[in-house]
Amino acid sequence: MRRVVFNQKGGVGKSTITCNLAAIGADQGRKTLVVDLDPQGNSTQYLLGPSRTEATATLADFFDQVLNFKLNPRDSAEFVIPTPFPGLDVMPSHPDLEDLQGKLESRYKIYKLREALERLGDAYDRIWIDTPPALNFYTRSALIAADGCLIPFDCDDFSRRALYALLENVQEIQLDHNRALAVEGIIVNQFQARASLPRRIVEELTAEGLPVRTPYLSASVKIRESHQHSRPMIHLDPRHKVTREYVALHDALG
Repeated sequence: MRRVVFNQKGGVGKSTITCNLAAIGADQGRKTLVVDLDPQGNSTQYLLGPSRTEATATLADFFDQVLNFKLNPRDSAEFVIPTPFPGLDVMPSHPDLEDLQGKLESRYKIYKLREALERLGDAYDRIWIDTPPALNFYTRSALIAADGCLIPFDCDDFSRRALYALLENVQEIQLDHNRALAVEGIIVNQFQARASLPRRIVEELTAEGLPVRTPYLSASVKIRESHQHSRPMIHLDPRHKVTREYVALHDALG
């Protein structure tokens, strides 16, 4: 199963959701891979912390190889490195992804990520793909490579307006490139149960028939602590309320 976490808006928790759901799957015994396509590298930093090194093979090296044909290219597995958490690996990001994007798009390398992940398929039970906050070459590649799409949503009117356009963009990718792609759910993040606006927006989206998933992920400063220590919540504080919400969400997704 390959899932992409996608939203064109920044700051909605894509990397946090990707890494925490992936870490829970690995903790439950599923061999899991995170693919960090965002040049900012938040998922890479979250999972590797200080152990990240510039010498490590990254997705920038993978895409550079895609652009520069070689007789003996490196196998997809050579761009994967283990995290400190058992059963959880990462294909790390690199800032050079930004510079490679235009060349990759002009030479129509949009299917190369899917091909690489298909070659890795037998090695992993779950693959999670983190994306940049834009509909660009990397997000399109991820949507083409994935079976399922999760959309983080942060409960404000601007996000709601953007959501409809985002769903249309996913549908376009589905129709043109990947018939197997399904929107598995809208993930309500940073939810404040006592505030009336978030409750109203979520109720209205649900009434519209959109696939809003439960449980909602509560706002918590513990998530910032998790980022600071480069430890997903299941490893930082397994009994915390937000951890239990993540576990319930993970198990509901299957």
